[in-house]
Amino acid sequence: MQFGIFTVGDVTTDPTTGEAPSEYERIKAMVRIALKAEEVGLDVFATGEHHNPPFVPSSPTTMLGYIAAQTSKIILSTSTTLITTNDPVKIAEDFAMLQHLADGRVDLMMGRGNTGPVYPWFGQDIRQGIPLAIENYHLLHRLWREDVVSWSGKFRTPLQEFTSTPRPLDGVPPFVWHGSIRSPEIAEQAAYYGDGFFANHIFWPKEHFQALINLYRERYEHYGHGKADQAIVGLGGQVFLRPKSQDAVREFRPYFDNAPVYGHGPSLEEFTEQTPLTVGSPQEVIDKTLTFREHFGDYQRQLFLMDHAGLPLKTVLEQLDLLGEHVIPVLRKELDSLRPAHVPEAPTHASRLEVLA
Repeated sequence: MQFGIFTVGDVTTDPTTGEAPSEYERIKAMVRIALKAEEVGLDVFATGEHHNPPFVPSSPTTMLGYIAAQTSKIILSTSTTLITTNDPVKIAEDFAMLQHLADGRVDLMMGRGNTGPVYPWFGQDIRQGIPLAIENYHLLHRLWREDVVSWSGKFRTPLQEFTSTPRPLDGVPPFVWHGSIRSPEIAEQAAYYGDGFFANHIFWPKEHFQALINLYRERYEHYGHGKADQAIVGLGGQVFLRPKSQDAVREFRPYFDNAPVYGHGPSLEEFTEQTPLTVGSPQEVIDKTLTFREHFGDYQRQLFLMDHAGLPLKTVLEQLDLLGEHVIPVLRKELDSLRPAHVPEAPTHASRLEVLA
């Protein structure tokens, strides 16, 4: 079981001070958070990709390469690589380069993103979002597995005997998760290729994601990659921790109430009841996270959102200390003990290389 954090890289005003970090401060804070994640024993750090304010991570491979140089164990991932508006050739080469620099500690999550205007900024039509995701990933999949590729499609110029460079490290492409909040077509795509499916289990009730994950598992088995319960599933989540529950609620409430992503809607109490958000003590986070297995089956990766809504860096680092010391060791022990022997662990570069050996 892999545990980690993901960031959306928002620049948001702290409602308790009225101040917002500069882009420079936010970017440096994300790096510091990644280093802290490795320090406290997490397995994964993932960054989103955005090209519009108030977000700063427009170049994930640049950031992850910088972090790779300062870490040795943590897996570096994206929490969305925009498969619709990035050229598959550039994705193939950028992430293969990052894979070499990070000694294989790289995977990525493909997604369509949640910002409509990004499509025309990169010369695409949002109405073609699903066909773009399907065609572009088909090409990317081939570029990483075939030394010479000739290809033609609808959305980019043809390729004639093209070789992307560098080639994937050890001949093993980065592992791909297909991320989705709402699209069954993406669950189908993940199943077809035998890739991972990441349900960003944050904003909606569990029943919505149960349907997507069940579809992915059924189709994974249909395509012959293994039994349904052997499919590779990842989940999002979000927490705010303090040793005492009442302190967590009191401290987090102004951030929740003003956060652009969910402020000014349901109350904090309503939101925590209806979604995975947990605001409370380490034990409350443990108890709620353990219910995810009951809802979705055995799964391989759990990522938490912890650094958004204007939370100061000091607070985020304190959150990571609590997560690493009091929450993850218990969750790791419990979930690993419950996972049947035939259900695979989360893929790594080393484990995938072993299979090919």
